[in-house]
Amino acid sequence: MLLFVVLGLNQFARRSATAGSMYAYTARGLGPVAGVLSGWTLMWSYMFIAIAGLAGFAIFSAQLLTAFGVHSTVTPFAFFLLSGLTCITIAWKDIRLSSVLTLVFEGLSVACILSLAVVVLFRHGISFDTAQVQLKGASFKGMDFAIVICIFSLVGFESATALGGEAKNPLRTVPRAVIWSLLITGAFMVVMSYVEVFATRHYGTSLASITAPLTVISQIYNVTFFKIPVCLGAMVSFFSLTLSCLNAGSRIAFPLGRHGYLPRAMHRVHAINRTPHVALAVYGGVILAVAFVLHASGTGAVTMFDDAGTLAAFGFLLAYFMISVAAPFYLRKLGELRTRDVIVAVLAFVCLLVPTVGSFYPAPPSPINLFPYIFVAYLAVGGSWLFVLNRRRPGTVAGIEADLERTLEASVAGGLDASGSDLAPAHGFEFTPAPAGSSIVAASIKPE
Repeated sequence: MLLFVVLGLNQFARRSATAGSMYAYTARGLGPVAGVLSGWTLMWSYMFIAIAGLAGFAIFSAQLLTAFGVHSTVTPFAFFLLSGLTCITIAWKDIRLSSVLTLVFEGLSVACILSLAVVVLFRHGISFDTAQVQLKGASFKGMDFAIVICIFSLVGFESATALGGEAKNPLRTVPRAVIWSLLITGAFMVVMSYVEVFATRHYGTSLASITAPLTVISQIYNVTFFKIPVCLGAMVSFFSLTLSCLNAGSRIAFPLGRHGYLPRAMHRVHAINRTPHVALAVYGGVILAVAFVLHASGTGAVTMFDDAGTLAAFGFLLAYFMISVAAPFYLRKLGELRTRDVIVAVLAFVCLLVPTVGSFYPAPPSPINLFPYIFVAYLAVGGSWLFVLNRRRPGTVAGIEADLERTLEASVAGGLDASGSDLAPAHGFEFTPAPAGSSIVAASIKPE
């Protein structure tokens, strides 16, 4: 289903590369108002996915201490601060450093998980879970909710486009990074879903009720020594999740600052590191502040992880809807629209309706049933602010459109990034396919 979205997204990625590309792409297809709202939406999504990363880091940090026999009373927010401040420091210093660390950490995490999967599959010789293979007990009833979970688990493949202005050969490598991230991560998810269902089939507690299934599986198969490396792998994976969202979200805020939608200081570039240091600091501070408020309100780390992921998903769905619709309009402007492009856009739109409807019906329990309306309120604030700006400074929207057209053309011609600033100008990096399992990390990086 998401491949249809990727096919539309790559119509833009193959033709231009910018900082905060989804924002610029949507604007070029549907106009600057839609583009700004897309950027505003993605900032929401990356923020809450980053918060989910902080929560996951706290959960597995506590489990790691328990595995060492240490019963700590450290508050989860202390782990939030540890992970969040470290992410901000690394991202502030160098995009290459943060990208390479993300790749290494995700690789270690995936290696631990796959090692445990090998034990499960081959501990008692080669065997197959025929119940799964034959789809016993499967039905279309409830399938919509299953699709919702799968879609929400795979969002973030588009984040490679946010770094388009800093990538080397972006018109070739960014589209490859986007599509291969989705394919590899989707395959990894299918394999590990099979392994976890197979491993816990005769366990007393249902898989849906197990908070840390990989830890439980290591106990079931008497390989408890896997508990520590699995916890470590999960910790660094969630750390990478927060780091990648911080990088992607700040690259969306960066051009929004240039266009005056956010404070213009957000468009500043560090004199030495060539990173959007103000956007990184502010965006990281907001992430930590929201995490603190949720924690102070009594929300536990597990609940925070679930709620943050759900809230983020609404933003991703809207951004995917917008980019799917924008693609054929963009191609028509170029005079390159084909019938198959329209078909892909229609299929993407219809497929995205499934998780959208599944989020509302049947109605989830309280307070989750209020989440869609919270997101709509956030979107209304963003739209109202754009309206106010255009009233205060007539021509703001037209100016954004003209600037995006000019800078996108410059990016195609091989100039600087489309935000009009030289993020890391002397140090291009090349995208290569992401490691399996790193759904939010939409590209791994090879320094030049």
